[in-house]
Formats: sequence, C-alpha cells, structure tokens
Amino acid sequence: MGAMPESVPVSCPVCRRQHVYAAPSYPCVCGAPVAPPLNRLSRPSVVTHRTWDDDWVAVRCGSCGREGEWPCPELDCPCGTILRVPVSEAPVSGAPRPDSATDGAGGRREQEPVFKPVTIRTAADAIGAAALCLRRLGHHDVRRAQERPPSGVLLTAEGMRALVEPTMRPASLRDVECLWLTALSESARCVCFSLAGYADAARAAADRLGVPLFVLDLTGAPQPVNRQADDLAAGLA
Repeated sequence: MGAMPESVPVSCPVCRRQHVYAAPSYPCVCGAPVAPPLNRLSRPSVVTHRTWDDDWVAVRCGSCGREGEWPCPELDCPCGTILRVPVSEAPVSGAPRPDSATDGAGGRREQEPVFKPVTIRTAADAIGAAALCLRRLGHHDVRRAQERPPSGVLLTAEGMRALVEPTMRPASLRDVECLWLTALSESARCVCFSLAGYADAARAAADRLGVPLFVLDLTGAPQPVNRQADDLAAGLA
C-alpha cells in the first residue's frame, strides 16, 4: 500500500501562526493513496502569483511505481496567506513494476484500478479530480498541456485532450469549440470537465460536435451531462 500522509509543522512567515499540516492523498490509478513527501527542513513559500510549473509536483506511487503530476500541497492560513509547503524530491524506492503486481501465491496478476473521488475544495482539487478520471479511463500519461485555453486548464494524454473549468463560471460555447478544434488539429479525442456546468449554447455545441461533458460535484465524482459523456462514463463503472 502507499505511504500514509505525514504531518509536518508549518509556520506562516506573515502572521507567525504555527500549523500542523498533512498533504492530501489522491488515489493512484491502481487504487493506492498517493501523497507528496513533505520536506521538514525547508520553509514554506508564500503564493503571490501562480505559474503552471509551480502548481504541480511529480510524485511516484509507492505501490505500483507509476509517476504522475499532482497539485502542490498548499495551506490556507487564517490570516489570508496561502503557503506552498515544500516537497522532498527523494524518490520512492522498492515499488513494483507499474504494469503488474504479485499475488500471494507468487504468481502475477494485473492490477484492478479502483476509482475513488477526491473532495474538491480548491481549483487544484478540481484539476486533480479530472486527471484521476482520465487515468481511470486508461490515460496514464496525463499532464498539463503547454498551450493555454481561453479559460480553464488543458490536460493532455496520448490521444486525448481535456478541458477543466475549475471555477464557478459555467463553461461557454467558446470553451467547447476551442477544445474541439484543438483536439481535431491533433487527431485526438476530447472531453470537458466543469464545476459550474455549461451554458446552453455550450451544451448544444457539444452534442453537435460529439464532445463529452462532465460536471464535477464537490465530492470529486464526474457526473455525465450528455449522451457522449454517458458512453464514456461506462469505463468508470
């Protein structure tokens, strides 16, 4: 099994409050909990602006050995300061091969992924929940795309492009059309995730273009919005 999250002391450099912080765990595609290893020896940094590279960290699952990108651990201090908690770069050792696991009889069996939604509290949680959904659908190489969409965050995997709208703004017609055009230009499929749903024009365009639409509820579970999403969601059962 993956290692349980470790609590570390965190001091806010602005108000000097002392906190005890444990990084949230996200389920790997193999079903094991994965949490970034926290660095006790480094001080937290204050988040004043965000960049794509700083918002994500590579973490290897201790159970199956897969490496994925997860939201960086952050703490919201009551004084209003957002602290990014430093992560250790030490690799996880002793992990089995990512494509198989060993059963009790000494033979080998394929791992059976289990989908476990992640409670959504922040935009990073919404993006992480969408990435987990894509991994559960068989896209293990999920990462952030280099290009930025008009709104939201674009995730990419082999043969798949996914738009995540992690705010309380419903995804628009432009969002759906830009996603579809991006996927079409790269001969990829596409899917859209939104916290606040979709404008009527966006839903009509998605039905016309064949774009699956999901709403992420606050438990992190993807809820299909159209027929295309229903068909795709069959892979999550």
